[in-house]
Amino acid sequence: MPVESGSSSSASAARHPKQKRKAHSLSIRRTNSTEERPPGMHRDMLEGQDSKLPLSLRNNLLDLFGQIEREFENLYIENLELRREIDSLNERLTGDGQILEGGDPNKGALKAKASHSTSQLSQKLKTTYKASTSKIVSSFKATTGSRAICQLLKEYVGHRDGIWDLGITRTQPVVLGTASADHSALLWSIETGKCVLRYAGHAGSVNSIKFHPTEQMALTASGDQTAHIWRYMVQLPAPPPQPDATASCDDDPDLSDREDGDLDGEGPGEVPTIRVATATLKSHQGVVIAADWLVGGRQVVTASWDRAANLYEVETSELVHTLTGHDQELTHCCTHPSQRLVVTSSRDTTFRLWDFRDPSIHSVNVFQGHTDTVTSAVFTVGDNVVSGSDDRTVKVWDLKNMRSPIATIRTDSAVNRLSVSTNQRIIALPHDNRQVRLFDMNGVRLARLPRSNRMGHRRMVCCSAWNEENQSCNLFTCGFDRQAIGWNINIPALLQEK
Repeated sequence: MPVESGSSSSASAARHPKQKRKAHSLSIRRTNSTEERPPGMHRDMLEGQDSKLPLSLRNNLLDLFGQIEREFENLYIENLELRREIDSLNERLTGDGQILEGGDPNKGALKAKASHSTSQLSQKLKTTYKASTSKIVSSFKATTGSRAICQLLKEYVGHRDGIWDLGITRTQPVVLGTASADHSALLWSIETGKCVLRYAGHAGSVNSIKFHPTEQMALTASGDQTAHIWRYMVQLPAPPPQPDATASCDDDPDLSDREDGDLDGEGPGEVPTIRVATATLKSHQGVVIAADWLVGGRQVVTASWDRAANLYEVETSELVHTLTGHDQELTHCCTHPSQRLVVTSSRDTTFRLWDFRDPSIHSVNVFQGHTDTVTSAVFTVGDNVVSGSDDRTVKVWDLKNMRSPIATIRTDSAVNRLSVSTNQRIIALPHDNRQVRLFDMNGVRLARLPRSNRMGHRRMVCCSAWNEENQSCNLFTCGFDRQAIGWNINIPALLQEK
């Protein structure tokens, strides 16, 4: 910033009054000092001195100086008394066998005590810092010393729009199901990557797909405000040889995107197509965003943008209960694998646990652990619920005490529909930033799936699903890049324990 030519003289002029006041203050201290002033000097002697000040002004100044002198005298007397008390305390402490420095108040017992307390606090902080740093470093060493192996096995390409959801059939033959914004749901051969069946009964985006626990039936939810139940029969082709290429979970050589036109593979082609549902559930007044089977497969639950979840009888398609209470649109619903429990997620930053175990009492609990949209909440085999949110966190909850999460995972991107493996209890997190990360139930990061311009997702990853019955292809992910991917995830036992 430029300085004007007159600034130097102005600054010098501004300093002169301060220097004068300082010199004047020193003069006042010398004039009123009881040590330097002769004992016989009195007010009348001062008044007799030559002065050019008016008499009234001079008298006022002398009165003020006298008051200042008396205040300093009182402070001096108090200081002497404090010195005596300190000397007395030092003598007592010395008599008790403590080594102290002389009577100087700056080096006496008070300073020694303060120094001791400060030393203790400093030592405590150092110990805490070293322990925390050691813990972080040891965790880092454990992770890097025993890396998980994540192998991309198969890409399932054929949808003409983004894939919102996927699921694995629970009956033989085991196939992969995908739900897409192109108004269709496709069934795939896991081994060959070929489409074996197409469902085209919806008039809107297919937002979720779930399979019956014991029968060859699928449940799909759609933007056409309905959920469909449809039966399927598939015939699988012979599997091709397995590739032997592997990739480390932390390899990320190139994050550039391929163009949409460069997608490998072709469309579903001439595959069997189902166009009529076995049952249509149509009591919602908005988009049906998700649906799931209750344990036993006799009832289903649907979640909608009309802020309600509905419970239906499968055999009659009758609406049994309407679950209301959320303040904004629902985003997901999930059922417990062995109990009549339902959890619904919403944009209102909450998820709700609905209990249907007692036919006469239908209780609900509201949980407010997130600060943004809860994109999904799922049950685990044990007594846990895992919730993911657009606030970039994932929380693990204990069903027996849902007041606060038992673990919190913080990420760098919003979390979409997550899944938890049954056997290893590993959480697979699909992110908006195209990444997929794996964590254990304690919130420890285990791996990140490889992603580059040659492999992995090139758009937002919408959903993940585990398939632990298959020793080879045990994790599936799908995204808005129109493809689903099958992975082989090998987590060393040592890494899981860490």
